[in-house]
Amino acid sequence: MSSKKTQKPAVIIMKRELKAYFTSPIAYIVTGLFLIITGILFFTTFFLQNRAELRVFFGNLPILLSFFVPALTMRIFAEERRVGSIETLMTLPVTEADVVTGKYFASLLGTLIMLAPTLFYVVTAEIFGSPDYGPIIGGYLGAIFLCASYTAIGIFATSITKNQIIAFFTGFIICIILTMIDSFLIFLPAKIVNVLSYISANAHFNSISRGIIDTRDLLYFISLSALFFAMTVKTQQKARN
Repeated sequence: MSSKKTQKPAVIIMKRELKAYFTSPIAYIVTGLFLIITGILFFTTFFLQNRAELRVFFGNLPILLSFFVPALTMRIFAEERRVGSIETLMTLPVTEADVVTGKYFASLLGTLIMLAPTLFYVVTAEIFGSPDYGPIIGGYLGAIFLCASYTAIGIFATSITKNQIIAFFTGFIICIILTMIDSFLIFLPAKIVNVLSYISANAHFNSISRGIIDTRDLLYFISLSALFFAMTVKTQQKARN
């Protein structure tokens, strides 16, 4: 029996999506733009403010990921719906959960690959300064959880439409609301602030990026990812029926 036959359907789908990811120009364009913008943020701080640190980089990361993660995920389901290949895929002996799992983890790996080159900023900070590694480790840990959550949102957004542009803007709007909601808390009554502050992805990310590992922050991101993952599975089940 070949190894391919013994592999779980989700793994086969994940490998298929990763292959499509690396052959797609969109992935390289999005990753390139992300690195250009983050590079400007880091080196502006480095050269103009003479600070070898990643505080500005991490401070802007939730907003950047709100834009770039949906850009990476927008084609995952939408393109297959447009060309009709999703119907062919669903006729195979796979469950909706298999399909969503494979596409989700392929997309998550894609976002982490986009993030990985920014480790060069850590090397630069180490060479020219003495960075505090607590916030750096916390920042990257928070970024992984943020990528996981925003990828789940992006996958959900692309599962409900055939149009990639609509998928992108749907994912972007949900992500940016979760990122920016704490910016408007000062205009709201105190009773509402406590509820909305917990909804804020930016607040939980900032907590982790300070090097404070709180299980409530981790639970938030895990729950957010699970919620949109489950919604995507439900969407695929409805589409199959």
